[in-house]
Amino acid sequence: MAISIDDVYQKVLVLANKEQRGYITPQEFNLLADQAQMEIFEQYFYDQNQADRNLKNSTEFSNVDEMLDEKISIFKEISTIAMTGAKGVLPTRLYRLGMVYHPNQGIELEQLTEEEVLYLNLSPLAKPSSSFPAYVRVEFDVIRTYPAVSAVSCNYIRKPKTPEWTYVVVNEKALYNPNVNTVNFELHASEETELVYKILSLAGIVIAKPGLGTYADQQSTAQKTQEKQ
Repeated sequence: MAISIDDVYQKVLVLANKEQRGYITPQEFNLLADQAQMEIFEQYFYDQNQADRNLKNSTEFSNVDEMLDEKISIFKEISTIAMTGAKGVLPTRLYRLGMVYHPNQGIELEQLTEEEVLYLNLSPLAKPSSSFPAYVRVEFDVIRTYPAVSAVSCNYIRKPKTPEWTYVVVNEKALYNPNVNTVNFELHASEETELVYKILSLAGIVIAKPGLGTYADQQSTAQKTQEKQ
């Protein structure tokens, strides 16, 4: 379930006003909302790496790795890519590429570097073939297959959509208008409070109110400490 961007904005405004730290405009909020969402999203993968390094016995519902996988699973996608010659463009908003494979045969393509392909091509037995295909990422969003194929499929993790609090101006006041391209946060529902505090922390820098950032950081730390107890 998506997190309502209006709920988050209203909480941010209330807390900023409570601390008497100034008004955060819709334009400022939208920029900070995107940055805050991406920071939380990217933290999932750092935490996942840490969890993998510190495997320990845990109950089904307290397993950190499973909780992180639940949060990341929202962004898992599968896509089929049409190839032009041997090149194809990866999906938009790609964050991490998973397995690349033939959509019909189900044969996985091995990822290689250009140097590895050149070296393997020197050997008739080792070079990529239809039975043992490979691909190279020639750019972040472009791959080349060896040998050339008409299409490949891939699974990947995409970035969250850019959040947008849309509004109309009435009597010089911005009023929420959900009917005009509003984009809610895509993070797991449990991240709503963290989003509020992170946006407040970033806002403290933008509107030159360092006290607001300090307050938000303290609240976020307190929340995380409580969750670990």
